[in-house]
Amino acid sequence: MKAKREYRDREEVEVAVLDALVDRNEEGMTVFEIRSHVESDIDELETALANLKEDDLITANDGDHRTLIKPDERVIPDPDEEVEEPSFVDKIIERLPL
Repeated sequence: MKAKREYRDREEVEVAVLDALVDRNEEGMTVFEIRSHVESDIDELETALANLKEDDLITANDGDHRTLIKPDERVIPDPDEEVEEPSFVDKIIERLPL
């Protein structure tokens, strides 16, 4: 699952972090788990997490001797309203006169 469309107009690493967190929104993720899902170095990841935290799009909770990061509720799309965006190929096919 991906973060809501209105939260996708951010840096690529921030969007990747939000997508990973939305995918596991119930249990949350540690920084190490996020890093395994997001292709970036630790400095970029740290900056992305700081920006998302500053904008109140993520929360960090201490528990079980580790910090779990979860997305804010407003970032998580409603499964009933989830609309799949057409792919690039679908958009091209739509424009071709067939």
